Amino acid sequence: MAKTSRLRYRMITGPDDAEFCKRVSSLLDEGYELYGSPTMSFDAAREQTIVGQALVLRDGDGRADA
Repeated sequence: MAKTSRLRYRMITGPDDAEFCKRVSSLLDEGYELYGSPTMSFDAAREQTIVGQALVLRDGDGRADA
């Protein structure tokens, strides 16, 4: 099977829960860095808070946009 390259930019969204935090933490462990501020919104239909966080994977020169 061919190796899949990792995306340099990821936008993670989901309910504000422990699973979301685990997803972001896992990407940080893989070398991604937080990019910008987190975002929050309220989904009235589901009665839950939805959060989002952008992450970037920097190249060897420290750039996010290689």
